[in-house]
Amino acid sequence: MQLIPAPAGVLEVDTLWQQDNPNDPNTDTVALLCHPNPLFDGTMNNKVVTTMYRFARDSGMHVVRFNFRGVGQSTGEHDYAVGEVLDAMTVLQWLAGQTSARKLWLGGFSFGGYVTARVAEQVLTSAHIWGLSDFEISKVALISPSIEKNDSNDLTLPIEKTFEIYGDADEVIAPANMQAFAEKLGIEVSVIEGAGHFFHGRLSELKKLLQQHSFNDNI
Repeated sequence: MQLIPAPAGVLEVDTLWQQDNPNDPNTDTVALLCHPNPLFDGTMNNKVVTTMYRFARDSGMHVVRFNFRGVGQSTGEHDYAVGEVLDAMTVLQWLAGQTSARKLWLGGFSFGGYVTARVAEQVLTSAHIWGLSDFEISKVALISPSIEKNDSNDLTLPIEKTFEIYGDADEVIAPANMQAFAEKLGIEVSVIEGAGHFFHGRLSELKKLLQQHSFNDNI
């Protein structure tokens, strides 16, 4: 764990750097993970975020997760996605000086899924403003994204690189709304039958779907 400078003070960041391996193409990729809503005890140690972390690690990617402002040792106060997008972009700017990897695997769960979508939009449309023009998005994983309480009407995403996963027994975000969101944008979607919002007892299935969508294995 380490603290890095941020607009709201500092951000608490957890990193895993893979050994560079010329035989493993995924060491040119860094996964950035965003956690669920801090107002409901969301942190970077959430088990769905940890599942994404393990998937990225086991796939040979560098992995970075962090606590949004006001969570853990990160300073500041919750800012209803506006400041949290800025937090994530700050981590990306910091990453540019930490690794030569320039492919991004972006993943977020629930509130973090919405933030991840906005981060992907910033990288796609405004990378030059952030000094991130040499970064390329490889995949965007939106896990049960919080698209009901956050405005997603004007989202611009790399459609062919974005996918959504949710459970059809989600008790927090209406499955029908998540399906409509995916259909409106034209992104790939997988539904885990009988899974709730937090994927209790279904994390192994979630990890398998992350693998399939990220590497196009028999989707």
